[in-house]
Amino acid sequence: MMVVLFWAMALVLFALATRVGRHFGLIPIVSQLLLATLGLPLLMYFWIEPQWQLSGAQLVSPGWLKNLYSLSFALLLGYILSDVIDLQLDRQSLKIALPSFCIPFACGLATAIWLLPPQPWISSLAVGLLFAITAIPVLYLYLRHIDYPPAATRRLVQTAILIDLACWTLFGIAQGSLHLSSLLLPLAGACLPVLLRLLGLRQTWLYSLSFFALLVVAEHFKLNALIFGIGYVLIMAALKAPLVLPLPAMWMSRLQTYIAIPLILTFGIVQINVHSAMDSLGWMQLVALLLLPMLSKLLGNWLGLGWAGTSFQGASRWRESVLLNIRGLSEIVFLNLLLQQQLISPPLYFALMLMGLIATLLPALTGMHRIPLKAAVPARSPHANR
Repeated sequence: MMVVLFWAMALVLFALATRVGRHFGLIPIVSQLLLATLGLPLLMYFWIEPQWQLSGAQLVSPGWLKNLYSLSFALLLGYILSDVIDLQLDRQSLKIALPSFCIPFACGLATAIWLLPPQPWISSLAVGLLFAITAIPVLYLYLRHIDYPPAATRRLVQTAILIDLACWTLFGIAQGSLHLSSLLLPLAGACLPVLLRLLGLRQTWLYSLSFFALLVVAEHFKLNALIFGIGYVLIMAALKAPLVLPLPAMWMSRLQTYIAIPLILTFGIVQINVHSAMDSLGWMQLVALLLLPMLSKLLGNWLGLGWAGTSFQGASRWRESVLLNIRGLSEIVFLNLLLQQQLISPPLYFALMLMGLIATLLPALTGMHRIPLKAAVPARSPHANR
């Protein structure tokens, strides 16, 4: 009963944080990250653990909660990966994406090898990818708010899609190389659109419903949802078939904002003892994990934008570098995936979650923090036609 009460209270707190954030002009993900990284640890430390006598492990132990988490995780992962289907490769976006991915990725690998405790090679790879990732939906929210020129918006969002695709694909292949069955079964599932096309079934809802349903199954049975999701959307793109959301846009927005994102954030945060996390990291490691991902990412963005050239007269290279440093949902989903599979430690999870919060807030600190006037539904790629 106390576990149910806690989760009900957590959802209410996220709803209140979102509402208060809107009052001050913050987009929902920024308000939710603030509550997750600052409010929830304090709540656990001063109230839930000493007064309710509930640990993080107890709060995430119920079977129904794990099933709800799998559903929420699949929903957000599918939402992020489905942006790949809208990709229209542009040479300028590729020029930006290459240094924007490679420089922070190399910095992340070096940090994992030389500054962090010894860990498996796939964990070091994951840290490098976390340094490099860019959040597609939050980036587009900021761009839409400041009325960025459509061509420049398309270029930046395509850059973010290329970076995220590289991150998810590399990690998925790395995982599959360790467990061949976890690679082959998802790849077989990813070929479902080809089978449906051969059977003459062309209903859009069937392809999309199968995508999200199989993501839930893959996540629940630990069958490498990344490989399945990437393979499925790439095949859909090759077939030139649209991938629509499983629910109307308004309901999808509410489900993500008030259920899926709060549940995923809380699921990860409550399992962390913040006090021991800070003690086990050390100040040098903590500072490195907070600063190096952002500095290396900004450097990569700066070089890539210089290589590609300005997208329009008066474009600010510095502002675009800060925008491409946004982490948001992509980093959250990736962090929870790694923590769930025990590929990163709780202290590392918390430090990188805090870094993601700061990186997502940077555009707000430069004046790009207000809610888009027409942002009533979750943002998609500017070239999405759903």
